[in-house]
Amino acid sequence: MNSIDEIKKPTKEEQQVALESYNALDAVLKQISSQNPEIEIEETKEKIKIPIQALRLLSKILHVTAQGKPISIVPLAMEVTTQSAADFLGCSRPHLVKLLEEGVIPYTSVGRHRRVKFEDLQKYKKAMKASQKKIAN
Repeated sequence: MNSIDEIKKPTKEEQQVALESYNALDAVLKQISSQNPEIEIEETKEKIKIPIQALRLLSKILHVTAQGKPISIVPLAMEVTTQSAADFLGCSRPHLVKLLEEGVIPYTSVGRHRRVKFEDLQKYKKAMKASQKKIAN
């Protein structure tokens, strides 16, 4: 699996396959009542039980991929570098460091390097979007 530093935009072919897969999976998910449906891999005929939540997550991944957006799955507790954090927030690294030093976003130090929990970045980004939405209204 790619790390947060290696996220790549999907190719046009990947976008098309993702769109077709999303449409099919989304339709099937509306009909499933089991919490652990069984799927069959056509090439090997192997049957696998997959939690419905995992299939819903896969559906979301396919939908975002079909839109041509890069995607990555990151554990909430994962710590990232300041550069990765800045990239995620869409700001410069110096601006992020300023936010860290002002205590706006919590961080830890590993030697002389700062690390930021991905969960804290998500909270900050969500708060910023809510603030911008409030100002716009």
